[in-house]
Formats: sequence, C-alpha cells, structure tokens
Amino acid sequence: MNKIGKIVSHLLHPVRAMRLLKMQRLHSDWGKKLSDEKYLSAVYKLKMGKKLDLDDPKTFTEKLQWLKLYDRKPEYTKMVDKYEAKQYVADRIGDEYIIPTLGVWDHFDEIDFDALPEQFVLKCAHDSGGLCICRDKKTFDIEKARQRINWSQGREYYYMWREWPYKDVKHRILAEQYMQDQTNPELTDYKFYCFNGEPKFLYVSTGLENHATASISFLTLDWQFAPYERSDYPPFAKLPPKPQNFDLMIELARKLSAGTDFLRVDLYEINGKVYFSELTFSPGAGFTKFKDPTHDLEIGNMLHLTSKRK
Repeated sequence: MNKIGKIVSHLLHPVRAMRLLKMQRLHSDWGKKLSDEKYLSAVYKLKMGKKLDLDDPKTFTEKLQWLKLYDRKPEYTKMVDKYEAKQYVADRIGDEYIIPTLGVWDHFDEIDFDALPEQFVLKCAHDSGGLCICRDKKTFDIEKARQRINWSQGREYYYMWREWPYKDVKHRILAEQYMQDQTNPELTDYKFYCFNGEPKFLYVSTGLENHATASISFLTLDWQFAPYERSDYPPFAKLPPKPQNFDLMIELARKLSAGTDFLRVDLYEINGKVYFSELTFSPGAGFTKFKDPTHDLEIGNMLHLTSKRK
C-alpha cells in the first residue's frame, strides 16, 4: 500500500487514525521524556491491543519487552552494531563467515565513490532500514542514496522502540562487498530463533529489499513448515529449497546465541558458503503479530527468562 492509500485507510477507520496519532506523539520529543517502562507499556497497548504484563510475562512479545528493560549487558551494543558485530562474530566462529567491509565513514560526504567497486552495499551501523544497494555504479543514484542514508543517520533508533542495545551504537556508514548467489539473483535470509542458546525454529525470507513483494515462512529445524505465520507478510506458496549447509548454520547459530535468553541469528548461504548477516535481540522490536494469537504464547513458552528484574 502506498502512502496515499495508507492515509485514506486511516481516514476511513477512525480508531486506526487515533492509534496512529497516539503513536506519533509517543515518537515525538514528548515521548522521549517517558521512562522506558512507561513508553513500552503505552506502545504495547497501542500495537498489540492489550496491557503489557511485566510482572508475569507469558507471551513471546511480552517477554521481549521484559528483556529490553531488564537484560542489558555491555556487549549487546557491539553485537547489534553492523560494523562492530563483524569482529565480535569473527572472534567466535571465524573470519570466513564475514562479508568483507570496503570502508566506514562518519558522514555520507566522506565516501569516495570512485574508490568503491562497481557493485557494493551501503548500510548504517546503528539502525534497521538504512540500506542502499549498488548493482551498477554507472546508474547508481548517489543523491537518492544520500537522502536515504542521511535520514537514517539522523534517526535516533533507540527512542523509536526502546531497544537498549542500539542506544550507544555510533552513527556510522559502512560499505560492504556486494554478494550475489549464482543460482538466485536475490539473497535469501535464514533467521534462526534461538532460545536460551538453542535454535528452535527459523524463518526464511526473500524480497525484503522491497517489502511489498517479500515472502516469509517459519520453518522447523526438520525443514518443514512451522505453524506460525506473521500477519504482515504472505508465506511461501511451497517449501523453499533447503540450504546445503543447513546443519552448519544451526551449529553457528547455537555458538553465537550461547549465553543469551533470546537471540535471532541471521545467516546467508551464497554460492554454497555460509555468511553472517546480523544479530537481533527483539525481532520486529518485539511487536510482531501472528495470524493465530495463540502462537505468541506458544513461542513465549520456549523462552525462559534468566535475568533478574532490577
């Protein structure tokens, strides 16, 4: 749905419009003055339609909010920093799984595009969404990339959803080597949901560069469709091909998630080789809705909170 369509949709649904106005206020300077607990309680009520129970959280989305508030370790900042995470991960599983970095800068205008190869990827280290892919430097729209990256660089990502690990990530831009699989022009993401250091299931996604055409399906570790389904993306029409290094992916996810209550480990398989993508403590900021609400509780039962409330 385009922006005009969204506006019309909100006007036709007063309750939805009121919810949007309340969300905008929370994202304003007024919302920044709220404590993390008050802010998350308000957002949870708006997005999930029910009160957030922090005294006895049971569902997956409730427990992710609890972890945002009470599970805060210094290394988490490095783990979500798209630049620093590479060394963090390399120290644990090896350099061979890391996509090469071509450069890192504090400001867009510092980038020397002449020194970059014909294909590359630009990312912001501190947020989600600040991404520009150059498949051909001759046709790459630098001005459009500047607008997107500068917008992302100016965004205080932590204040949007109070994901504490992002609070002190330095705002930087990095260029990565462009990666393409010979058999598939679009990379497939394999995102492993790891509970208390053990991968339990994953979701496979394609087309996330354009969310309007993306598909997402949850799968079991036996490579069958899991019963879970998100309400915002359609599932695959048929079971996607299983990666040839699937067992290795599971083992890498297990190593990287060791010592955490919950961590999503994102990996690629490109030309028969596994590569690290990113680490995520709260997928969808902990507000992902499932088509069947009972699945929120079912997944929540997999997560045992070991941190203590402060």
